[in-house]
Amino acid sequence: MDYVYGPGRNHLFVPGPVNIPEPVIRAMNRNNEDYRSPAVPALTKTLLEDVKKIFKTTSGTPFLIPTTGTGAWESALTNTLSPGDRIVSFLIGQFSLLWIDQQQRLKFDVDVIESEWGQGANLDILAMKLAADRAHTIKAICIVHNETATGVTNNLSAVRNLLDEYRHPALLLVDGVSSICALDFRMDEWGVDVALTGSQKALSLPTGMGIICASPKALEASKMAKSVRVFFDWNDYLKFYKLGTYWPYTPSIQLLYGLRAALDLIFEEGLDNVIARHGRLGKATRLAVEAWGLKNCTQKEEWFSDTVTAVVVPPYIDSAEVVRRAWKRYNLSLGLGLNKVAGKVFRIGHLGNLNEVFSSSFGLSTATAGLS
Repeated sequence: MDYVYGPGRNHLFVPGPVNIPEPVIRAMNRNNEDYRSPAVPALTKTLLEDVKKIFKTTSGTPFLIPTTGTGAWESALTNTLSPGDRIVSFLIGQFSLLWIDQQQRLKFDVDVIESEWGQGANLDILAMKLAADRAHTIKAICIVHNETATGVTNNLSAVRNLLDEYRHPALLLVDGVSSICALDFRMDEWGVDVALTGSQKALSLPTGMGIICASPKALEASKMAKSVRVFFDWNDYLKFYKLGTYWPYTPSIQLLYGLRAALDLIFEEGLDNVIARHGRLGKATRLAVEAWGLKNCTQKEEWFSDTVTAVVVPPYIDSAEVVRRAWKRYNLSLGLGLNKVAGKVFRIGHLGNLNEVFSSSFGLSTATAGLS
């Protein structure tokens, strides 16, 4: 197969992994260190405090686990729930589907609320389930904040309002993999019990670190949860937190220094400014799609994502060909359509280390190369 593509640096406009800033690359360019030395625990202590800021929590407890978002999902579930527990989970795209598959394989009783791909979570059905659940058999609500397969962002505040309205004690577990550090996320204000993200998304790091934040309520639930967990067990971390050494097993030294540099860049810009920048880029991308005469896969403005736009192609075009042509001709990486929307959409990621000049210089308009 011919893998020859255009000259120059490859530019990522997929919804993750994303482009890594040069200061982060330089920070990671170091040898290994003894993670039991005084230096690494001191670094880790500052990281744990600063990570709480990107979740907008003062009461949450963070965990930096060498894994991906999938591992972070498993950590969130197994530390708070027991096999057979009833959970409500929203199916709105490929990544919510994968999380549901994991929930079922972990032997939870998964009550799935399914929406058409391109729509957000059906909160009317959630309201009915909460109203009917007077015995509080529902132990958790699991929701993907930002579904990258379809470019849909869900309203977490509305989910919290429903739980409060019906005085329901279910835990609220949130996949914020492609939202935290890019979209408005307020863990404490929205009463999120477990939130998680991955290093390769808006933090603009390499893949390999799952970042989880647990509320005091979630930590209490972990004391009673009977799911088997070993590598992802929060208790192992908490024991080492008390000792001041922080790591129950070997961390990635390079990723820790990269995370320090990535957080410094975010705080220098200002987290609210980072979120506003993603808002500008998201709107600009949607306007470009409209100018091309194409449609957004997301069906209502209230669900539009500011980190990824899924573009519907005409029925006579295979969207995978758009992605192939952009990569081969322009050295530009776009996201493929997945599962139900395979061949029907291509995805433009606009999250992480991007700005207006970068986006225009490397031409989101080249996405239309396969349409000519």
